[in-house]
Amino acid sequence: MLQQTPASRVEPRWRDWLTRWPTPAALAAAPVDEVLRAWDRLGYPRRALRLRDAATAIVDRHDGKVPDDEAELLALPGIGRYTAAAVRAFAFGRRSLVLDVNVRRVLARLATGVEHPAAHETAAERAAAWEWVPDDDAEAALWSASAMELGAVVCTARAPRCEACPVARHCAWLAAGRPEWDGAPRVAQAWEGTDRQCRGRIMAALRAAHGPVPLADVAWPDPDQLVRCADSLVADRLAARATAGLTLP
Repeated sequence: MLQQTPASRVEPRWRDWLTRWPTPAALAAAPVDEVLRAWDRLGYPRRALRLRDAATAIVDRHDGKVPDDEAELLALPGIGRYTAAAVRAFAFGRRSLVLDVNVRRVLARLATGVEHPAAHETAAERAAAWEWVPDDDAEAALWSASAMELGAVVCTARAPRCEACPVARHCAWLAAGRPEWDGAPRVAQAWEGTDRQCRGRIMAALRAAHGPVPLADVAWPDPDQLVRCADSLVADRLAARATAGLTLP
């Protein structure tokens, strides 16, 4: 849920989700349309399907219990390297490399003296980051949580609070006078008029309806784009065709 979505938007939906489906077995048994409605406006709704697919795989392969083995986690639908590492660290207290944008920013400033990390992590960056992770499982899990929290509330992207930083005296970026990042400008992703917005408009109409929704009832200025986005939602298993239009699966 937190992938590309702020925690402030995720938390209430996450709490509702876990109240409704507290176990992988409960989520695996849930109808797809209910899962998509519960996802509401979190965005990127394919994540909801992946969560349900992962829950089904956990029931089928692991007797309904989330595995702590990295290879078994990575074999689950929708689980990548970061998510597998986070589950190992925060659910099981195991040593792993939880390298999210906050941790990458902390290490970029602390260790290499640059304001922001590169746009995409590299093998060299991962190897260097591993050097900071303690060998002990419990200490490593605590380090991961601490580094992530430090980046989220103190070593922030736009207004870092260096005066409150517990590792300020070790920070190469602060020692260098906080030089501005000289990389390519970070441009916010457009939203208005995009396929993402169009797909979101269709999904909102499907969630609100109790029957098929004709595409003509979805307010969108470009009919060709509307059809293309409807086709993509069907291909992604987020919508299904009906005689009178589209429905949730």
